[in-house]
Amino acid sequence: MSDSPVSDPEKQTYSADDEGVHNGSTPVYVDEGLGESEVVEFGETKELKRGLHQRHIQMIALAGTIGTGLFLGSGKAIANGGPLGALLGYSFVGILVIGVVLSIAELSALLPLSGAIIRHAEHFVDPALSFAQGWNSIYSYLVSLPAELVAAAVIVQFWSTINSAVWITVFGLLLVISNLLFIRVYGEMEFTFASLKIMLIIGKYGFQYWRNPGPFVDYLGYTGSLGHFMGFWTTFSNAVYAYSGIEGISMAAAETKAPRRNIPIAAKRIFFRVVIFYVLSIFMVGLIVPSNDKDLLRSTGTAAESPFVLAATNAGIKVVPSIINFVVLTSAWSSGNSGLLGGSRTLYGMAREGHAPKIFLRTNRMGIPYLAVLSISLFICLGYMTLSNSSSTVFGWLQDLVSVSALIGWMVICTVYLRFYYGCKRQGIDRSELPWKAPFQPYIAWFSLCSFVVLLLTGGYVTFIHGHWDDETFVSSYINIPIFFILYFGYKFVKKTKIIPLGEIPIRHFIDVANANPEPPAKPVTGLRRFNILWE
Repeated sequence: MSDSPVSDPEKQTYSADDEGVHNGSTPVYVDEGLGESEVVEFGETKELKRGLHQRHIQMIALAGTIGTGLFLGSGKAIANGGPLGALLGYSFVGILVIGVVLSIAELSALLPLSGAIIRHAEHFVDPALSFAQGWNSIYSYLVSLPAELVAAAVIVQFWSTINSAVWITVFGLLLVISNLLFIRVYGEMEFTFASLKIMLIIGKYGFQYWRNPGPFVDYLGYTGSLGHFMGFWTTFSNAVYAYSGIEGISMAAAETKAPRRNIPIAAKRIFFRVVIFYVLSIFMVGLIVPSNDKDLLRSTGTAAESPFVLAATNAGIKVVPSIINFVVLTSAWSSGNSGLLGGSRTLYGMAREGHAPKIFLRTNRMGIPYLAVLSISLFICLGYMTLSNSSSTVFGWLQDLVSVSALIGWMVICTVYLRFYYGCKRQGIDRSELPWKAPFQPYIAWFSLCSFVVLLLTGGYVTFIHGHWDDETFVSSYINIPIFFILYFGYKFVKKTKIIPLGEIPIRHFIDVANANPEPPAKPVTGLRRFNILWE
């Protein structure tokens, strides 16, 4: 394996207006045949391989985050909130993440760099925000990666009693191998597994259990409207976990072919993805699995079956539960695969901005930042906590940690986008000049941001009810808030950074870069391919 240090200033030339990019941390190449001020492209596109095609991005966006949060974690949502409570929770959060995806897609179409929002925060808001969100993202990936492998261990228990450590090791090694190969291999694998997930969701059917035991659950013994509302509110944590990572379509932007065209195409279909593959799935599962089913995954950590598997089991079909469980297993592994990609690219992006050691900039000859991949992979070992605790209990802890981190990350995306939006207004830049402008802005970004603040502050509300205090729940619900502020203000204190004034955000600079790099037009779609809504 050959090392390719990707940041060698002696071998790069930069455009004359590079000082408009704060900290000069995102190098822009200049073709020697062009004038001094004619920018060509961002430096990292010379080191990373653009091996993800449109159909890869489309399918990853379509189902890359469909994993244990839907197939396994939804069981807890139905058990606590009832079928209607779970449906409303997943629907509401689904509306909110639409604002996140549209915001990050507009930013990434203009600035398609690995690490996505941490790079945008660096140039559009404050390097301290980039630093804080960068390590918040790393923290999220470090927790979500073992969470998916723990979930895989939970799922395998459907067939085998072999120690969970064996399965965590096997699946973990497969993740590392997958992420050290060509990015194209990663894309093909995610395309295949995403297809399986989608076929599983489409294959569900049935209708019952809304009358008995009912559409809502009397949560914590509270009856009537209060108990129903409390149960409904608890479903938000499960829903947030299920949607976490949905903004990942931009994480590997520097490795995507024609990112300024393909990322917006994926983002524009977010509404249909949310409705069809999340909301409809929860609706159907809630119809055919009763909320009082003793086997639903509960906080006690004694049961470990997916509601999708239970649906087939309750129907008395012998072979189908194993088939479904296999697809759910691939979903858990696939989500872990996406998490390892996102975490390694975030670490790579942070290294480019000077917020992480430069050693993580090293790539192999296939264009993979392998040291970043291996470093993130080490935290797979957190999954071995299942050796001393119930797998589903540990899964619940990790799920709460990921949910809080996701909420903070989404808040940062909305905040950065709003700064960018009002920066355009202050500088008199019409958004029609951008490679792509998202609809419903800035209203949907504001709505999502305000809602995320409420969900974050009320995530651990149960611990404040008399007689229900729980140290683990309180810590997992709120620990990430002080960590984020310590990172942000600590960096500002040490580096003396300032929030970039709206009039000085280098929006025009990046528009010039985009205009200097026109992407080839999309190939015309003919024949039956015109009806393919998945990736064309």
